[in-house]
Amino acid sequence: MDLTEKKRSNLGDWLGLIRFSHTIFALPFAALATAMAFSGPLPDGGYPIFRFRDLVGILLCMVFARSAAMAFNRVVDADIDADNPRTAARHVPAGILSRRAVWGFTVLCSLAFIASTALFLPNVVPLLASLPVLAFLCGYSLAKRFTSAAHLWLGIALSLSPLCAWVAIRGPESLLNPVDLVAPLILAASVAAWVTGFDIIYACQDAAYDAKVGLNSVPAKFGVAGALKISAGCHVVMLILLACLPLFAKSVGFGWLFWAALGLITVLVIRQHSIVKPGDLDRVNQAFFDMNAAISVALLVVGVIDCYWVN
Repeated sequence: MDLTEKKRSNLGDWLGLIRFSHTIFALPFAALATAMAFSGPLPDGGYPIFRFRDLVGILLCMVFARSAAMAFNRVVDADIDADNPRTAARHVPAGILSRRAVWGFTVLCSLAFIASTALFLPNVVPLLASLPVLAFLCGYSLAKRFTSAAHLWLGIALSLSPLCAWVAIRGPESLLNPVDLVAPLILAASVAAWVTGFDIIYACQDAAYDAKVGLNSVPAKFGVAGALKISAGCHVVMLILLACLPLFAKSVGFGWLFWAALGLITVLVIRQHSIVKPGDLDRVNQAFFDMNAAISVALLVVGVIDCYWVN
């Protein structure tokens, strides 16, 4: 690495590498699941014991797991990114960060994620699950090479956050009680459908390139028009699942405020699909970031208020 590269490789470069601002898509759902986990009674009739270190553990696990997976994605896809005009300016192909440095960053974040799960002890489930979870998160980066279901893989990867947060707070007993898992599973499934849908929208930008080089994606396989229809279907599923949440998770206590938020989220989803057309992808980034950030934050804020203050 020469002096010029060292000068350019600052904190902003590392945050840009992992798209740190996109943490806002997943963290609110883990935070909402945490609030739900504390508000609902345990199977034995008691309530989870509040520990501040559990909150710290969830925050650190989210940041480090996502950072490790994103860095892994950037380094294993460096050659693909270099060949794609849209992504050629990313940090590794552009030489802003070296592959060796990004590999080191990936390993450090992975170790930090595993270490962070120790904060939940004596609950050993997060620690035991840390390696399989991390492997699944990183596996998404390779999925596009062999399956068009890579978008669903990403959706499931992000959907693990509310489920893992729930089990981390409520303990291994929650895994042995199917009824106790209804609420986080519905929330996780809605996250999976949501992320799958908006990742398909984002992938429309690379439909022609993916088809040309033989990479698998829904837009490359079905065309942009077909992909946008599939994305819309995913988001309909998401809205249905969110509507099921207060119906099948009554112990959590969602009420009228949640239904009002769901109405707002529906409007945002419709708006997201109205600004992206098969022949006009200029506002994909607006649909991807602005709308999705608003959806995740709105659901978190309203969900927490509804759990603890309204009902």
